[in-house]
Amino acid sequence: MKMYLVLGILLIYLIVVVFFYLYQKTFLYFPNEDNYLTSEVINIDNKIVRVETSDKIILESYLYINKKNAQTILFLHGNAGTLESRIYKLNKFKEIGLNYLAITWRGFSGNKGEPSEYGLTLDGISGLNYLNSLGITDKNIIIYGESLGTGVAVNLAQLRKVSGLILESPYTSIANVGKIKFPFLPVNFILKDKFNSLSKIENIKCPILVMHGFNDTIVPFSMGKELFEKIKSEKYSFFTTDDHMMRFSPELIKSISNLLKVLKPE
Repeated sequence: MKMYLVLGILLIYLIVVVFFYLYQKTFLYFPNEDNYLTSEVINIDNKIVRVETSDKIILESYLYINKKNAQTILFLHGNAGTLESRIYKLNKFKEIGLNYLAITWRGFSGNKGEPSEYGLTLDGISGLNYLNSLGITDKNIIIYGESLGTGVAVNLAQLRKVSGLILESPYTSIANVGKIKFPFLPVNFILKDKFNSLSKIENIKCPILVMHGFNDTIVPFSMGKELFEKIKSEKYSFFTTDDHMMRFSPELIKSISNLLKVLKPE
């Protein structure tokens, strides 16, 4: 009788594991959630542009260019919400003298395609290439990753010689986040998109700013701190009492401005 009970439990567990394996993207990507609304209006000089990826997916994106500005942000947003949820951040970029291209992801914001680590990295590369097509070199681009976007940002900063890297609420890897949320699953075994930033961050040569809130309820602050400690290039931190989507306080803006002072645009 006990043997049948054990076998029954193992069978149920196996079914649960298979279910999570087959439907893992449902638990990883949230293109239809919008938890972070803003009442701000986008700056009037912002343009909506269509960034085409190498696999022919069109990403509706926000672009602001002032030829007097020496540096440009490639903004890679987080999991839930749309670019409209990040207007307060984009407006601050303009205020401190930065151009920006804020891309949307495949499978998000009405775009075609399905998100994956490979696909989102292609999206990020397409953003860099789009800026290059406007005459903006990688050496004048700062990649800004927010939450989910930090994993993509780290991938891009490994591949291209950009000016700098900003990580807001970063994780060490999606697998490590998964172990916290689903401790009963063999996450390392079943997870396809690992976004293992911890194993890649030490290969990045450009200056890096890590920003994380002590009260982050989605990605533990300890992950941002661990990632920061692994960095071998010039590094800066802004750690504060904040939640996952960080407020663009005067202190946070100052930390970004301080990073800009040490970067050397061509």
